Amino acid sequence: MCQLLGMNCNVPTDIVFSFTGFATRGGRTDVHADGWGIAFFEGKGVRHFVDYEAAVASPIADLIKRYPIKSRNVIAHIRKATQGRIALENCHPFVRELWGRYWVFAHNGDLKEFAPPLDGAFRRVGTTDSEWAFCYLLQELRRRFGDSPPTQAALTAALRELSHGIAAHGTFNMMLSDGSALFAHCSTDLHYIVRQYPFSTAKLSDEDMSVDFSTVTTPNDRVAIIVTAPLTTNETWTRFAAGELKVFVDGMPVA
Repeated sequence: MCQLLGMNCNVPTDIVFSFTGFATRGGRTDVHADGWGIAFFEGKGVRHFVDYEAAVASPIADLIKRYPIKSRNVIAHIRKATQGRIALENCHPFVRELWGRYWVFAHNGDLKEFAPPLDGAFRRVGTTDSEWAFCYLLQELRRRFGDSPPTQAALTAALRELSHGIAAHGTFNMMLSDGSALFAHCSTDLHYIVRQYPFSTAKLSDEDMSVDFSTVTTPNDRVAIIVTAPLTTNETWTRFAAGELKVFVDGMPVA
């Protein structure tokens, strides 16, 4: 299956270090070579890059490794196809508009006999179960809350309930963001770490690369990294419980 990477921060931050290790799993240190993608929120806008080439061979992925795009919410994905052919329209993350905001979604897993009717504005472009789940989530949120966005508490409760229902059809590890928060649901594997003062040096597990974050941050910075499998060898990562949905705001998980 696929792998997920997310970042949520209290100040705009680049994801070069984490993405470099993550992208290595897209065909070199792991088998996720059926495409990749990444989306960065910037204000109300989203920078969105996808490619059906393996991340280790993609010139676009090389650009992301070199270009420090700063964002408070980022979602990335490397794909091992289970449903849907290897094609650009089937590469995550997917982007749609709801309530005048862009929403970004990526999924790791395989959903069986999951085919709810999509009878609203949200339709699939590709042929993946993942995009179907995304469209269904947004459709149900609009159905519940209408044209006005709910409170974060109400939204979280709805996403928790909807994710539980989708996960009944198989593995549903997912990340979702509207640029104000990052929601992550775990069926099998998700881990996170919060980096904050006092910062230390981190060493990637998939690349010979390390960064002393104390030299590139301020004491007020806080960054949460959420990923399928831990990216570093010398930090303590927290594993999600199966069936758990967490919300990250300003670089921290919130109740």
